[in-house]
Amino acid sequence: MRIVIQRVSHASVTIEGKVKSAIQSGMLVLLGIEGEDTEEDIQWLTRKMTNLRIFNDENGVMNKSLLDVGGDILLISQFTLHANTKKGNRPSYIRAAKPDFAIPMYEKFIVALEQLLGKPIGTGEFGADMKVELLNDGPVTIIIDSKNKVF
Repeated sequence: MRIVIQRVSHASVTIEGKVKSAIQSGMLVLLGIEGEDTEEDIQWLTRKMTNLRIFNDENGVMNKSLLDVGGDILLISQFTLHANTKKGNRPSYIRAAKPDFAIPMYEKFIVALEQLLGKPIGTGEFGADMKVELLNDGPVTIIIDSKNKVF
């Protein structure tokens, strides 16, 4: 699994002209799922991202986590995070999981985040044509791949 985290002042996702989800201060998270991903990847990534100290403390230092500040999450599935661009100019998405595997994993990721936060999160719609708007705060953008975890 690969995620791109953006610290945001606000973010929203629109599908077919209607806002599906919107958040204020927190994280916009793009999630790419591979066929080899496991529930262990979900648990590791959700804990890692919610405890990542990327929010400012009272001295303006990034020393607080999403849990510390009570921030929100907008989670968007994005298979293009697994694009392979080594050959030619047309990306290959062969590493991205097929929907029959990716959708249940995406749903488990949502449940894990909601349990950690103790509240619902905003989401997109798997496979939909989505328009994502955000105001990146900082800017702060971090990429984490569960294949690179160290215990």
